[in-house]
Amino acid sequence: MRVTFLGTSGAVPTTQRNTSSIFCNRDGDYLLFDCGEGTQRQMMRYGTGFAIDHLFVTHLHGDHVLGIPGLLQTWDFNERDRPIAIHAPAGTRGNIKQLIQANGTTPSFPVRINEVSAGDVVLDRPEYEVRAIETAHRCASVGYVLDEDDRKGKFDREKAEEEFGIPPGPKYSKLHRGEAVEHEGKTIQPEAVVGPPRPGRRFVYTGDTLPKESVIDASEGADLLVHDATFAEDRKERAKATAHSTAREAADVARQAGASTLALTHISTRYAASADQLVEEARDAFDGEVVLAEDGMERRVEFPDADEY
Repeated sequence: MRVTFLGTSGAVPTTQRNTSSIFCNRDGDYLLFDCGEGTQRQMMRYGTGFAIDHLFVTHLHGDHVLGIPGLLQTWDFNERDRPIAIHAPAGTRGNIKQLIQANGTTPSFPVRINEVSAGDVVLDRPEYEVRAIETAHRCASVGYVLDEDDRKGKFDREKAEEEFGIPPGPKYSKLHRGEAVEHEGKTIQPEAVVGPPRPGRRFVYTGDTLPKESVIDASEGADLLVHDATFAEDRKERAKATAHSTAREAADVARQAGASTLALTHISTRYAASADQLVEEARDAFDGEVVLAEDGMERRVEFPDADEY
């Protein structure tokens, strides 16, 4: 799984940071989270391509959605015919529709607008799902968690060969699928050579939010948590008034959730020269990995047990 940060600024773009957007390549499934102004150019600049079928919108503030009309128009020029699904908070369908039609045209391909609420399984795939989670902002908002299914346990080939005398072949596949096999007059159960299920990966994107217990719950054991970190602690009251988080608050969420990596995003323009203060304050509160999201940065999300290979 690879996560590319297309836009990491707060409400206003800077010369270094575009407005909010994240591209996720989940083993060939391309997903886009938010679409601030200029996202289509960022997709070209950082080589993600446009082949997405699902856009997940956290809320309708302009820095998260104003890129939608341009992206749809680009698809039209490229003669797209595949449908696109736009997932957005409940009650916002009409606003999304108006945004799509703002230039007086209708896309030549199907556009499905799906209203979602916290707890909904927004996208259900054989190996993973994307769920909406409750956030706290100044308008209807949700965050999203990409949660993979557990994987099969690790197959112990050495044990299969040496202890049970099973040579490599079809019986290995059957055992790994959870099926018992007959070998030399004995029934070998899969648990004899297959370890316990191994966890999949968890990626969480909050969008704009105050610190929230629901985000902590959804981020439990997250491999990558991308959290609103608009301000430093000396602007905590400003963060509260505008329904954003400080970097330290984001780190508190990551710590309580037991996340592995925290990426700080939605950085206020007041830190355009340097956001080192945000990183320092986050690292004071969280012992895991803290990274400052930058436009064009790509993070590979490894399996929790990747170091065992």
